[in-house]
Amino acid sequence: MSATVRPDSYLTLHYRLSTLDGEEFLSTFEMSPATLQMGSGQLAENLEALLVGLTAKERFVFELEPAQGFGEYSPRLVERIALSALPPGMELKENSVVEFTAPNGSTFAGFLRELGATHGLFDFNHPLAGKTVRFEVEIIGIM
Repeated sequence: MSATVRPDSYLTLHYRLSTLDGEEFLSTFEMSPATLQMGSGQLAENLEALLVGLTAKERFVFELEPAQGFGEYSPRLVERIALSALPPGMELKENSVVEFTAPNGSTFAGFLRELGATHGLFDFNHPLAGKTVRFEVEIIGIM
């Protein structure tokens, strides 16, 4: 009987996240395989849930609607923030990802869409929010 992925498995795998029109977001297929500990937060919980019960040496493809993937796009998560309200010395470059620290010490990212003299327009949606995504995975080993 071959091993199957459990919620606490340690995996070696290749995976690819892309949109249905072929825009690739992340892929390990052209590199060394990834290793991850299930349940450790290395992979989004909804993607990990798809892996449970799968076996090694096979390739699986899942299509996820926005609700199962990275959520719907929310215009409320786009905010104009005064540059004076940002930490001094924060590096700001238009069309780049900027990391913020929450009061509790956790970090989150925003995409800087526009940079003006006094304000920046930040988008805090996940880059794949609102899109149907294709999650392709090939499990190489299960420990």
